[in-house]
Amino acid sequence: MGRLIKNHLARLIILTAATYQIAAGIHGIFWPKIFWDIFTKVLDPVVKPFPILQILNILFGLLGLAWEYPLPILVPNSSFHRSIGARLAIYPLSVFVAVLLYQGTNAAIYYLVGLVVYFWAYNEGEIVCMPWKIPERGRGVSKA
Repeated sequence: MGRLIKNHLARLIILTAATYQIAAGIHGIFWPKIFWDIFTKVLDPVVKPFPILQILNILFGLLGLAWEYPLPILVPNSSFHRSIGARLAIYPLSVFVAVLLYQGTNAAIYYLVGLVVYFWAYNEGEIVCMPWKIPERGRGVSKA
């Protein structure tokens, strides 16, 4: 049997989370609600009358889609695309933005699961290669 390539699994999870986040942002434009509104009403101006949080969710979701299923603009084999460390630094911001919006809680949970799998891949020394390719042996992949 083959080995589990964790960065590919994390990529699929993050693609799902980004899709959910975009859908949550669009849904939140029509039905604005802060997830934590039962505790405080201080964050209500972030969702209405102008949908700031919803637009941020859509933008972060688009960033996640563009990064994980790289557009030709992002140059799929660039160091930015290959960096797991950069993902581990940027995606917590997506989690924070998603968890604030009531409709984005599922996306936040998926992002957290994807981050755990990316961290697992990072600890095992995996590299992110061209999209949907198998990494070559001897280029940082542990042989366990």
